[in-house]
Amino acid sequence: MTTQFGSITRWISDYRVLSRYRRQWLLAIAFLLLAAGATLAVPLAFRDLVDAGFSSDALDTKFLGLLALAAFLALATASRFYLMSWLGERVVADIRSRVFENVLRQSPAYFETLQTGEVLSRLTSDTTLIQTLVGTSISMALRSAVMFLGGLVMMLITSAWLAGIMLALLMLVVLPIWALGRRVRRISKTSQDKVADTSAMAGEVLNAMPTVQAFAREPHELGRFNQAVENAFSEARRRIRLRSLLTAVAIMLAFAVIVFVLWVGARQVVAGEITMGELTQFVMYAVLIAGSIGALSEVWGDLQRAAGATERLVELMQAEPAIMSQSRRGLPRGDAPEQSSPAITFDQVQFFYPSRPGFPALDGLSLSVATGARVALVGPSGAGKSTIFSLLLRFYDISGGRMSVFGRELRDWPIDELRQCIGIVPQEPVIFAASAMENIRYGRLDATDEEVIAAAKTAHAHEFISALPQGYQSFLGERGVRLSGGQKQRISIARAILKNPPILLLDEATSALDAESEREVQRALDEVLPGRTSLTIAHRLATVQRADQIIVIEHGRVVEQGTHGELLRQAGLYARLAELQFA
Repeated sequence: MTTQFGSITRWISDYRVLSRYRRQWLLAIAFLLLAAGATLAVPLAFRDLVDAGFSSDALDTKFLGLLALAAFLALATASRFYLMSWLGERVVADIRSRVFENVLRQSPAYFETLQTGEVLSRLTSDTTLIQTLVGTSISMALRSAVMFLGGLVMMLITSAWLAGIMLALLMLVVLPIWALGRRVRRISKTSQDKVADTSAMAGEVLNAMPTVQAFAREPHELGRFNQAVENAFSEARRRIRLRSLLTAVAIMLAFAVIVFVLWVGARQVVAGEITMGELTQFVMYAVLIAGSIGALSEVWGDLQRAAGATERLVELMQAEPAIMSQSRRGLPRGDAPEQSSPAITFDQVQFFYPSRPGFPALDGLSLSVATGARVALVGPSGAGKSTIFSLLLRFYDISGGRMSVFGRELRDWPIDELRQCIGIVPQEPVIFAASAMENIRYGRLDATDEEVIAAAKTAHAHEFISALPQGYQSFLGERGVRLSGGQKQRISIARAILKNPPILLLDEATSALDAESEREVQRALDEVLPGRTSLTIAHRLATVQRADQIIVIEHGRVVEQGTHGELLRQAGLYARLAELQFA
């Protein structure tokens, strides 16, 4: 029993499921007890009717009393149902918020092994199981337990001998139910994992629809998805089959016990040891107990499924972020950075990606970027340029060496303050399913409409946004499907301009633009970048010729640095790349 409910009880305790809504729980339990009491009083009323006979003068009064009892039972049951359903919805809403909050704290390394579809599955299907548990199963379990205990007590009062026989036989019913319940729990967890795999696959395919259709791979993806669906169905069928067997065994054994006990009771009535009314009362309590056992067997299956879902949700809620925001030197949270220090310093930095521990992405890299300087990072693909950006934003922690921003070691920065100091224009711009206004305002949530429009003008995005059907209020579609690649990039640049950070990271910021748009955006950047520290990744060397310093990276190390002219004269890697491009 402890093993079966271990994960659920720990979850209830750790996340204060009971204490957070104590008043609602107490009211629900009170109404549950009132409804159970009214139900247990019904056999007493029928005993009086049977023993008094239908010719009694008080027959009308007894039936009116029975009707009033039914009305009271209906009111108490409805109140209990409302409160338990409310609790189910409320607890699930809290769980979803708690899970999503913790997922947002995770570093990118966390998602190298966990697909987003898996997270979505846990947020939807698993929380639905928890809702069923809290809103229905717990209520049914408590009600059935109260009815079982209350009916057993009343049976003992009615006939201790018959009740003793029934109790001893019912104890034997628990053993097969408990054994089958353990198997249901294991299969339920496997079933939920299969459903999550299906969601993950669907999410992956839907996010890559242009590629799927370009290669005419719709039949292939449909076959893969159907196979995943069939696998999930097979596991669900095993679970349903076992739950059906569990219910059948519980009901069959329970009613076999009741029939045997009634046979003994009938012989006592013939012998004159009990009255017909007492046997009727005993039979009704036996039926209540049998119904309670049947309900408990169904609830037991729900609990097994919920236990598996709870384990998966607790994994997400308890996952510790790989990057912790804490100060090793006790620096106050509001310390101002030292503007006289270099803006960015890498000193013999060593870094390995968690998924590739044997291959250094950066191997003893050292560089220094002065405050206000425009620095370009150049090198072949896979040299480590984008890794530098990821480390600056502290998506990962370095494996060795030292990094600092404005003279403060990177790990001494609170993560939110560090990232507020840095703006980034990624190579693949991210557009949210919102309006153009809200997409740009994402850079600074308290910006006014005028500030958003000014940033769009600087990024040369104002003209095409104004031409949209609703202008800045136009919905851009999921992942910006209504925009071209160059338009998405300019929205991303406007977002970074609106943020107005002291350090700006540009990862191929103009790679998706045509020649005219690129020239306009370069002019905009020429207006924005002076006085601001910028680090630009570029493969097109024509875009970085005016940089204050060009750093050439290869195999995770700095191999050359200088201005465009100086690097050409060195006749090294940069000169070879320039010759290939400009020739």
